[in-house]
Formats: sequence, structure tokens, C-alpha cells
Amino acid sequence: MCEDESHLNRRALLVTGAATALTLGSVSFASSAGAAEERRTGKETKTVKGTLPTGSPDFVYLPVEIPRGVQQIHVSYTYERPTMPPGTVGNALDIGIFDERGTALGGKGFRGWSGGARTEFFIRADDATPGYIPGPVRAGTWNIALGPYTVAPEGLPYEVTITLTYGAPGTTPKPKYPPERAKGRGRAWYRGDCHLHTWYSDGRRTPAEIGALARAAGLDFINTSEHNTQSAHAHWSEVAGDDLLVLLGEEVTTRNGHVLAIGTEPGTFVDWRYRARDNRFGHYARHIHRAGGLVVPAHPHATCVGCNWKFGFGEADAVEVWNGAFSPEDEVAISEWDNALVAAARGGRRWTPAMGNSDAHRDPDPVGRPQTVVLADDLTREAIQDGIRAGRSYLTESKAIELTFGASGGKGRHAGIGERLRVDSDDPVTVRLDVKGVPGCTIRFITDQGVLFTSPVIPESGTGSAQWRTTASYAAYVRAEVRQPAVAPPLPGPMKALTNPIFLGR
Repeated sequence: MCEDESHLNRRALLVTGAATALTLGSVSFASSAGAAEERRTGKETKTVKGTLPTGSPDFVYLPVEIPRGVQQIHVSYTYERPTMPPGTVGNALDIGIFDERGTALGGKGFRGWSGGARTEFFIRADDATPGYIPGPVRAGTWNIALGPYTVAPEGLPYEVTITLTYGAPGTTPKPKYPPERAKGRGRAWYRGDCHLHTWYSDGRRTPAEIGALARAAGLDFINTSEHNTQSAHAHWSEVAGDDLLVLLGEEVTTRNGHVLAIGTEPGTFVDWRYRARDNRFGHYARHIHRAGGLVVPAHPHATCVGCNWKFGFGEADAVEVWNGAFSPEDEVAISEWDNALVAAARGGRRWTPAMGNSDAHRDPDPVGRPQTVVLADDLTREAIQDGIRAGRSYLTESKAIELTFGASGGKGRHAGIGERLRVDSDDPVTVRLDVKGVPGCTIRFITDQGVLFTSPVIPESGTGSAQWRTTASYAAYVRAEVRQPAVAPPLPGPMKALTNPIFLGR
């Protein structure tokens, strides 16, 4: 084994067109002493050690010179994790790899990312660790990508070990992707969860386990959303079926927030190595759209480091306002979303629909809690995306909840969720919601003025309705919420269901 020391005085600080990156000295296998002897035994290993200081760039690249004849590359790493006092960040170091095609933003060199979920990975032609892309280990300069997510005040000591195995390369299997259509019910309401994780990023479940849980949760469609990798795309074809549409995507996990790419073309990779100050997000939002996907900022007010959304919502097709178990973070997200509805109604601009997803990672995280219920022409990728984009959807805690929400007025006109009821400003408008599966809850109607109606408590049967009259001059839009009793009045109780708005007026 050969050991190298990588210290800060041997680094080069590069600007890659987005975030700065630290490039360490190269690790070479081609000319090391004893290489010929080690290759006869089939393997060669080298270890690199170093320490990253606080204030390190977001990405640190360790170039590795790969000679010809390599069958497999295996990488493992460790780093020190000292105990920190409350309020002080400790060490967290992510990892991934780029092949000989380079580390350029959006380039073809990406071969995998596991973040902080794994301490080792391998790549060869016929197989790879989940999160990584199988394929030949070609000669040239590869780059192990280290991501110092947080660094303790005393620095982040790390150690990376690279092992090459020599031999015949093997054959890369042709990927098989799930179909873009399932057996639907024509124009109907379809239930989905578009934020899920498996062992192809930091989840602990297999795709098959997710599929079984999705069916049990009454879902009609799901979206794959692994952190910063498309490696799972080729592993969902056996999970999909006539009863379950599987969309392919990614959770693009930047240092300034996370965004879901929903329903992209198979194999689409979306880069994440930029911050809001780099002015690159618009480029990658367009990349998602060109790949046929939707752009949906996830948990925009999450409090974890790097999770809070900083890129704005100009490119968003929808926004995830309810993520997992309903929390104060979701309450803030809904409030911000509602403020944006007011601005859109005032300026006649496009509005951004709401979504709810589970963000399930592992047991006991429930799949499909919450879920987005979409009115779509059929159970196809395009139809589901059209429904989400148009806001023809509502959010519920589970499959047990069903609702109908509509507004009528003018000369027999009617509008449903996500639509506009075109009436004169003083025409009487009747808004009605019918709901099942919510015993002990109340219905609220919210307009651009705020909460203007709250129903009596729904009986133990769980079935209830509410009706309210208004005009377009009084309410630019109306949306509905179903809430549990308040835990700490005057704050509202936890959410059970939420609708996208119905807009009123010409």
C-alpha cells in the first residue's frame, strides 16, 4: 500500500463557473514503485490523508490517474467526527466520483454520488454500488469528489483509500426503464407521492419495498427522487405495473435548497454544484424542462443546513408546501405560498400550485403521507404532469381522505380546483367542499384576505360539508383546508387536507 499526504499548501483553488472547488494533488497508479508486481496479483491500493479547514469550498476534487486494464475501482473513506457543543456544527463529508470525461458542470463525467450515506463504493462495467453508474473504468484522470457539508472549528481530517482491480472489463447491461403509462381510469383523480428515497441514495428501502408500500397507501403514481444521482432509474421497471406509474427524477440537493425534478426522461442527470449566488439555477431548471420534467422546490423552509430554499420560485412548476409529518416548517411554507397567490391574483400573473409528498427514507417513515391527488386525463407521465402544473390537485394526509371542492355562480358557471370561475365582480358565488375520512376536524375557507369561514366540527362519521357565499370583488380566490383541532390556540391545528385555489373573476 502506498500512502500520500495531501495538505493545504499543495492545493489549487479553482473557479468552475459556479461554486469554487479545491483540487488536490493527483494520485498516480501508472508509475508507482512496485506497480508491475501488484498488477500481477490483480490489485493496487493507495491512501490519501489530509485535513480540510473551516471555510473550505463546497467541493474538493482528488484526481486519480487510472491506467489501462482496470476492471474495477473501489473507494473507501473515513473522517474524524468530534463531539461538538450544542449550536456548533460538527464534521460531515459527502463523497462521489467523476470519470475521465471531467468534472465540468453538467458534463458527461458524472459516475455517482452517495453523499454521506456510504463509506465506500465500487464501479465496474457490469455493476456498481447503489448511487453509482456501471460502466467501463477507462484510462485517464478520474476525480473523487469530496463535499465538506459542515466542518468543525478544528478542521476535518479525512482519509481516502483507492483500490484498483485489474482484469477484463466485462459488459455493461442495457438499462430497462419503467413505462410512461399505466392502466388508468380515464379522466379521474389519481394519488401520488413524488418525493421518495431508496438505497440508491440515503434511503434504506429497496425499490421493490417502496412499490409495495406505495400500493398499500393507495397510490397510483410515484416519482423517484434520489439525492444528486440518476442511478436508480434503471431499477424501477419491475416495480411499475398496470396499477402503479413510476416517474423518474432526482432530488437536486444544492447548498441553498433542494428541488425535485419530477418525471424527467430516463437517465437524465441534473447537476447540483452551485449556490444561489452563482446564478446557475435557471440553467438547470431549463435543463429539467427540456428533459420533460417538472421543477418543484422541496421543503422550502426546512431548517437543516443547506435545505432552506434560496433560488426563488420563478422557474417552479409547483412547490412542496407539505413534507412528511405536518410541522411548523410546513405552516411557514403554506403561508409563503398563500402570499404568492395574493401577488399572482393582484398582478394577473401565473400562480404556483402546491404539492405534498412524504420524503420517506426508511422505516417507520410512511410512504404516501402526505400525498397529492391529481385530476388527470389518464394515468400517464404527461397527463399527471399536466394536472400538477395546472394545479388541478389537492393534498391529503392519507388515502382515507377524499374531498370535492368547487365554486358556482354567474349564469350557471362552475369551476373546480385549480380553475377560474369567470364571473362579474358582484355576481354571487357559492363555494362548497364535501369531505370524507376526517372525524373531529373543521373546514376552513381561505381567501386573499385570510381565513373567512370555519365550519363546525365534523362528526365521528368523518363525513362533512361546508358552503359559503362570496363575490369576486370580495375574494380573488378561495382555497380550502381541513384541520384537526388546535393544539395550541390561536395557532391552527395540524393539516389533514389542503386544496389548490379556485380563482374568481374575469
